[in-house]
Amino acid sequence: MAIEPVTELGSGPLRVPRARVVPLSAPPSSYTAAVERYLTGAGIAKSSARIYRISLTTWGWMLAGEPAPTGPARRGAKPPVFPVTAVDDPALPEVLAELAAARADEMDADTVNRELSIARKAIGWWQRQGWIGSDPTIGIERRPAPPDRTKALAENQITALWRLDVPLREKTFWKMLYESASRADEVLRLNAEDLYPQDKRGKITAKGGATEWIHWQSGTAQLLPRLIARRTRGPLFLTDRKAPAGTPTLDVCPETGRARLSYRRAEEIFEENTRLLANPLAQPEDIENLDGWTLHRLRHSALTHDAENGTSTPMLLARSRHASVRSLERYARPGVDAVARHVAEHDPAARRRG
Repeated sequence: MAIEPVTELGSGPLRVPRARVVPLSAPPSSYTAAVERYLTGAGIAKSSARIYRISLTTWGWMLAGEPAPTGPARRGAKPPVFPVTAVDDPALPEVLAELAAARADEMDADTVNRELSIARKAIGWWQRQGWIGSDPTIGIERRPAPPDRTKALAENQITALWRLDVPLREKTFWKMLYESASRADEVLRLNAEDLYPQDKRGKITAKGGATEWIHWQSGTAQLLPRLIARRTRGPLFLTDRKAPAGTPTLDVCPETGRARLSYRRAEEIFEENTRLLANPLAQPEDIENLDGWTLHRLRHSALTHDAENGTSTPMLLARSRHASVRSLERYARPGVDAVARHVAEHDPAARRRG
């Protein structure tokens, strides 16, 4: 925003100049429009824009003084319409703190902290544009997030996942994620023309926009021909229905007319299908109220299993496509199976029996 000095004159002595905030541009007509202006104007990478948009949509309900929907109710829910200037309501911080605290009680700390960070970045950008003057999140504190040591799935859990009776699309997608240790959004952006089946590799648009290779194994290689079904171009992973009007051309298969599978829908399908695996002692009638696994756990598990099997640090860096060794620390921790094997192998009683 621009600061314009204003000199106030009167009959008395010259007063000290005061600053007047001059917006760089007119505020958008709605909060939703302000979100889109932020995503484009702040230079948010395309690979991150989807997550930012979801988080800011969630905050939209709370900034309007309403609780954000969770679970199945969130899908397809229409966010409230209100002007971005409503964020300056002096009564909002107290209401927002209560809504945020209630939501935090239902969500994991990592998600809560990530969404809060995204909201504050957007609010700061809007302040710099001169559209709003205050930050209603100022009194909301980050939640302590103890490290989760169970993110890597055990090998028997991976085996159970492959046994699930699911459509070919899901089998191929999950296999590719695990065998390539790739991010789900990168794999969903694959097109048929990006594949090199004979080399078991494909070109993906990685985080940050770079074009890189991912590599898979025989499990994926055996499923791909059936999934592609002679298609030569267009999105690899497709929805079950025709693409709705207005879908970007790059996200529509020119041969089938179906749309590219979205990350949100892919995550929902995986979470729903893994609820019993994630909660093996649960009763089937209670399963709708429980959470399954996230797609990211396939990448996490693949890299952890690689580390357990002695894969070198340079190879782990190349496979994960991380820029620093520090980023690998969360994966290079032995999982539950590796620890169990270590304890069993060093059991003195077991050695004597042997």
